[in-house]
Amino acid sequence: MELPVVPFGKPRPERADAARNRERLLETARAMIAEHGAEKVTMDALAEQAGLGKGTVFRRFGTRAGIFRALLDDDERRFQEQVLTGPPPLGPGADPAQRLIAYGHARTAFLADHYLIVRASLERREPRWVSGMTLSHIRMLLGRTSLPPSALEGLTVQLTTALEGPFLLPHFLTDQTPEPPSDTHPTLLSDGWRILIERLVRD
Repeated sequence: MELPVVPFGKPRPERADAARNRERLLETARAMIAEHGAEKVTMDALAEQAGLGKGTVFRRFGTRAGIFRALLDDDERRFQEQVLTGPPPLGPGADPAQRLIAYGHARTAFLADHYLIVRASLERREPRWVSGMTLSHIRMLLGRTSLPPSALEGLTVQLTTALEGPFLLPHFLTDQTPEPPSDTHPTLLSDGWRILIERLVRD
């Protein structure tokens, strides 16, 4: 039986008008990103484009980064559903090594597709770039291999960093916004991930 990799729990009940405002703001933010790029999405601009008060935006998201975290959360939930209930090898039904490889490929593609949103969701004073879902899922799959239990916690952290770090860590090393990854970048990372897992789990 598959258990959720991240215990999101049930969302708090929300007033109908508040829920509508949230969806309106997120739809507006997505449209602004598609038309003008993530850098043009500010608290003031989002309020103006959505036709809502600036106070509503601040109450909903708190900071500019909060806008992007909310956008990312929606897509993360859909990604999680694919991991938990989708077809193998990403979903249940394949052996742990196959699932680890498939997760790395899917997660690399996800981070490449969401590169600008992920980076805009980060705040230097409160760095949260390690995915709890990735940590939990890798730990669960490693636990189903023949690796020694004493090594699992350290390997989980190291593999999570190897998978997500290339996209996210540079945010804390430079004040400049790097260019989005090229088409070959995710492929190279996916190939490296496959080799890493095969050497670790299958040898």
